[in-house]
Amino acid sequence: MEVRAISRGVHVSPRKVRLILKRLPGLTVDEALALLRYVPSPHARTVAKTVLSAASNAENNFSLDIDSLYIKQAYAGDGVTMKRFKARSRGRAAPRLRRHSHITIIVDQREVQ
Repeated sequence: MEVRAISRGVHVSPRKVRLILKRLPGLTVDEALALLRYVPSPHARTVAKTVLSAASNAENNFSLDIDSLYIKQAYAGDGVTMKRFKARSRGRAAPRLRRHSHITIIVDQREVQ
């Protein structure tokens, strides 16, 4: 059974977060949290919170065993883009795009063989 957790409106570019998320599919929840603890990015903490939320959703809402969960999918979509301007020389303006993202983690129960 697939269980998901979504973090919406995270103030990080989706491109930056996808660099972290591409390592996660196929790992168990414990392995993913151990990996995220040592990723040299400040956004790994937000991803770790989302992974913990997905595991908690599976345990509390569907009575699944946390030890048998693995990350099936992990992706980041575009959120709201705030458009701001920075003053430049000679009275001009340069656009600044403040990107946000929606982080989705889907966990599934691994079949015991």
